[in-house]
Amino acid sequence: MTKIRSYRHFAAISGLVLALSGCTDGSTKKVGEKIDDASTDIGNSIEDTCEGIKDTLSADDKDC
Repeated sequence: MTKIRSYRHFAAISGLVLALSGCTDGSTKKVGEKIDDASTDIGNSIEDTCEGIKDTLSADDKDC
């Protein structure tokens, strides 16, 4: 009984690994690049807003 259970676990894990390995195509990379670009754009926007606020308040330190 224990051997059968071990074989079932092995088969289930092997199937999962094979299913997940099929997800490594170029579309996943493109999605990751889009997320990177979006996070960079958001960071730049926040920095621009911070600098604008500091300009409006005539702050001595303009770095954000």
